[in-house]
Amino acid sequence: MRAGMVRSIDQQIAATQAKLARLKERQKASETRRKIIVGAIVTTEALKDPKSARWMAATLRKNATRDVDQKELVGLLEELDGVAAKADRP
Repeated sequence: MRAGMVRSIDQQIAATQAKLARLKERQKASETRRKIIVGAIVTTEALKDPKSARWMAATLRKNATRDVDQKELVGLLEELDGVAAKADRP
């Protein structure tokens, strides 16, 4: 009887750990979706406003330090720089 209880407890622990892992995955997916939504909104607005474009370009250049990230951002940075340059024109 004792061995059955121990196995049952081990099974409960395993089931609880599996549930925790699934909840962590859901939390990470939710955080990722939130980042995508915020990023899309901020990018769209920055491409409309020279001051925001300048800020976003500077922020991306400062914080995107990995080569792979910098390469991915080249086109966006060019667009942002173009919008930001409009502020410098009379």
